[in-house]
Parts: sequence; C-alpha cells; structure tokens
Amino acid sequence: MNEYVFPVLIFLGLGALAGILLLVASKLLAVKTDETVEKIREALPGANCGGCGFSGCDGYAKAVAEGKAPANLCKPGGAEVMQKVSEIMGVSAGEFVREVAFVRCNGSCNATDDKYIYTGSASCAAVERFYNGKGDCRFGCAGLGDCMRVCTHDAIRIENGVAVVNPVLCGGCGQCVKACPNHLIFLRREDSRVAVRCSSKDVGKVTRTACKNGCIGCKMCEKKCPNGAIKVSDNRAVIDHSLCTSCGICVQSCPTKCLVSLPVCTDTVKA
Repeated sequence: MNEYVFPVLIFLGLGALAGILLLVASKLLAVKTDETVEKIREALPGANCGGCGFSGCDGYAKAVAEGKAPANLCKPGGAEVMQKVSEIMGVSAGEFVREVAFVRCNGSCNATDDKYIYTGSASCAAVERFYNGKGDCRFGCAGLGDCMRVCTHDAIRIENGVAVVNPVLCGGCGQCVKACPNHLIFLRREDSRVAVRCSSKDVGKVTRTACKNGCIGCKMCEKKCPNGAIKVSDNRAVIDHSLCTSCGICVQSCPTKCLVSLPVCTDTVKA
C-alpha cells in the first residue's frame, strides 16, 4: 500500500509547492497598472478605430492619463465619453463637435458614364489600378463599396453608383477615409452647413465632359460669397469653414449644383 501512498503524497507536495512559488512570483513580478488608465479605458467604447490618432483605445487611455492627449478625441464615443473621461481626469474637456464623413463626389449614374466594362473583383482599390478607374471621371467614386465594407456603423450605402453617408449613423472613426483609394472622403464638422460634392481637378471643359455634376471652376461661388470663404484652387471650389456663415448664396449660384446644403446639426457640447 505504501508504494502507492508515498508517490501520491510526493506528487501533491510538489503541486502545492509549485502553486506557492507561482503565487509568490505573480506578486513579485506583477506589472503595476495605473488605475486612472483602467478607468479611462472602461469609459471608452472599445471600437479601437484609431480615429483619436492613437493605435487604439488602450493607447489613447494611456496618453490621456499621462496628460499627453485631451479628453475630447474619442469620436465614436462623442460628448458622453468626453464628459466621463474629463471627470476621471478632473479637467474641463472644452468643446466637442462631432465629425462625420462626407463623400466629395456626385457623379451618379445619371451624370456620368463608364469608359469600360469592369468584370474584376468588386473593389474600388482593384478597379483604380486599371486606367484610373472605370468611370469617365478619373477623380470620381468607383461605387464598389470599399468604404461601405469597413464602416462599423452601417452608415454608408452605394446609391445610384456613388457612396453616400448617413450622418446620423456615422461614428466619425475615419476608417472609410483610409479605405477610399481616390481620397474622396473627409471628416467634416457636423455643424458645417455647406460642402463641395466634387473632387475633380481637371479644367472645366474636361470635367463637364466627364460629369454633368462636376465643379467646372467657374468661380461664380467665389465671386458671390460675401465673406471670401470660397476659393477656386486646382480647378475646384474649396471652402474655408472658419469664414463660412452658411448663408447659402454659393449653393444658389453654382451652375452645376456641386455645392450642396447640409442639414442643421446641433451636437456641439461643452463640458
């Protein structure tokens, strides 16, 4: 009987000793965590989108806790997360204005045509490798949905051949901005009221031939704007939103209607 008991006892003793050693090692070698970082991390939505400019929520939480980043950079979290983080840090986060994606193209199927039939992979990045895309306008939206597939908020749809963003659903993470091979998407302040829905840099005659809705660089908007908020650069209108008062004169004067009015948004919050 002893020949069975002693090996079992030895085995149990070694197991107990190993457990004690592991417990001591875990205490001695434990990496101390910053409670502030943990609290901030818990307040963040966990999207890890990188919209804040850091690698993810962990990186942003650490930067805020160390005083290297403000509390209002989490775009998907919005004003609610900004307030939670600022309370944890005991600071005022200042102003938070939500940003949403906007597609600078209105080259719908009714306004432009394809120069060839594309039968390859259903990817904007893939089709752009062939002669600057399938569309007559080399600056236009390919409409194959790369931006739509990376959107985690289901905020983008392809409508009539062009990507369109639903600002109500958009989280402002910027993943669609990175995904667009033609760089047609940018993040706009939600409270902005006017935008240029064209990215063409061709001269007016070429743009007009390629797309009926394109900016022809006529400078009508530039001449009509009472605040000098619009300038034509690289043959297209560019808006300085710091000067724009959203009067709508430019929208009314645009002959191709590539300048559009945006809905009123009021998600500007002060902590």
